[in-house]
Amino acid sequence: MFSKATLATLYLRYFGISKIPLLFFVRPSVEELSQDQVIIKIPLKRRTKNHLKSMYFGALAIGADCAAGLIAMQAIQRSGERVSLVFKDMNARFLQRAEGDVFFHCTQGKQIIELVDTAITSQERVQMLVKVKAFIPKMSEDPVAEFDLTLSLKKKSE
Repeated sequence: MFSKATLATLYLRYFGISKIPLLFFVRPSVEELSQDQVIIKIPLKRRTKNHLKSMYFGALAIGADCAAGLIAMQAIQRSGERVSLVFKDMNARFLQRAEGDVFFHCTQGKQIIELVDTAITSQERVQMLVKVKAFIPKMSEDPVAEFDLTLSLKKKSE
């Protein structure tokens, strides 16, 4: 009925409107989702533009957050366990102005799923560096930004 990407977009937007309204405000959509990778799109619109008519760095950070966190969120949901997910830190490199719809790629899906499993079995806080690259395919094959986020997970005690 609905594609996997459409269902993931609906899930992401529901999570945004119920938990993080700013996430809902920028309207991210899931373009691709597999166990290997996720691609999130944030449109360049009035809501996401800065005064130079390129994407505001806060909107870019939201895209990186979604790309790095969605696979973990879905793995946690599938497990049925209660696991807290937080990003400990973020390092961003803005390489050129984002003057179009931006696509955020994270290709560490399998490692993120393994990290979720480790968090559940170890009962300890576990962390991993997740890399996200942002592209505007209509403009160039080169990234407009690169992000390093430290994903931190811990199973919640009963």
